[in-house]
Amino acid sequence: MPHAIRFHETGGPEVLRWEEVEVGKPGAGQIRLRQTAVGLNYIDTYHRTGLYPMPLPSGIGLEAAAVVEEVGEGVSDLKAGDRVAYASAPIGAYAEARLMPADRVVKLPDQVTDETAAAMMLQGMTVQYLMRRTHRCQSGETVLFHAAAGGVGLIACQWLKSLGVTVIGTVGSEEKAELAKAHGCTHTINYRTENFVEKVKELTDGKGVPVVYDGVGKDTWEGSLDCLSPLGLMVSFGNASGAVAPVNLGILSQKGSLFVTRPTLVTYTATRQDLLASANELFEVVLNGAVKIEVNQRYALKDAVQAHKDLEARKTTGSTILQP
Repeated sequence: MPHAIRFHETGGPEVLRWEEVEVGKPGAGQIRLRQTAVGLNYIDTYHRTGLYPMPLPSGIGLEAAAVVEEVGEGVSDLKAGDRVAYASAPIGAYAEARLMPADRVVKLPDQVTDETAAAMMLQGMTVQYLMRRTHRCQSGETVLFHAAAGGVGLIACQWLKSLGVTVIGTVGSEEKAELAKAHGCTHTINYRTENFVEKVKELTDGKGVPVVYDGVGKDTWEGSLDCLSPLGLMVSFGNASGAVAPVNLGILSQKGSLFVTRPTLVTYTATRQDLLASANELFEVVLNGAVKIEVNQRYALKDAVQAHKDLEARKTTGSTILQP
């Protein structure tokens, strides 16, 4: 029988278990997948800890590349042997084999390897909606991007540079600063040694930036608002440091009639049309060389506990995959 990582209670990485699972045949609208590479993402820790509650016991993971083994009734655009990838519910990507709704996967171009796909679908499509839809970044703009050396950050820095956008990125070490700069980040701020609000104001001649992209959450929330120019947009898309506390909306008026959004990839790819558009734009920038996907860490899927420990200790950079 195939194995998968599951958890029966919420908590630290130690709650993850390597278990045998029954997969079965695909039903109507489903496909059975043999997974070839699985993506590791920070949202996985939110599910594991219970920050994003879900019924237990549960699988874990939202992203993988795979080969179609069998298709269910009504599936006409996929066949056995097709290479596909996904970054979508239902949760359970940490698995050797699984069933998946056919309309939630996309076919992979021949030039995109399974490892690259598993390392980029969730992070890359997140960048796509952040930069092209939540706030459509334009050449000549300056933006602030927190955690610029993370998986989403490194993709964002490259994509933004290709659009002619100046990126101010926060990082936690000089090594990460060099990594971010090598991927297109124009200015880096080490938040451990510098006040990022003061530095952003200095770099923008006191004007601030029109948009802040913040996947860190609690630790950067208040400072991020102070980095925005009047009518600026605060894009809070993650909680790596913990959830943002309840917000007094009056603060937004005091700081310049600011806008705030808390977007998710789930909403931005809810329809098949939006999913395909997002994936195709990501494939385009990867295939034309504007964005290079680097897998900086690899773990055996059964070693997911260690992968989660390293992710939460901020020992990882760029993309990480789990190998079934």
